[in-house]
Amino acid sequence: MNIPAELKYTKDHEWVKIEGDQITVGITDFAQSELGDIVYVEVETLDETLEADEVFGTVEAVKTVSDLFLPVSGEIVAFNDTLEDEPEKVNTDPYGDGWMVKVKVSDASQLDKLLSAYDYKALIGA
Repeated sequence: MNIPAELKYTKDHEWVKIEGDQITVGITDFAQSELGDIVYVEVETLDETLEADEVFGTVEAVKTVSDLFLPVSGEIVAFNDTLEDEPEKVNTDPYGDGWMVKVKVSDASQLDKLLSAYDYKALIGA
């Protein structure tokens, strides 16, 4: 199970890469493996400001559809357009080409509530 130490994580299996006042968000290797083959990623919240834990999109796999939850409050400033034609990138490279959105963080203190790689490993029993 790939759980990069430099990232932060949520209990809902999203990963967060902090880059100044912006974050990049995707789903973890664990999440994509549990979902199976991903066939569609939908994000209709581009340019919207959402609160932490609000749904910012969905990911559809062959067997299920799952909501995507925003880890911290902020404005969705970018969507990975590559996923429209190649949603399988979430399966093959969840921490790289399979990223989902970039968010301009509105409350940086919320980042302190995210899980470390160590804590996320404990959560999933890895």
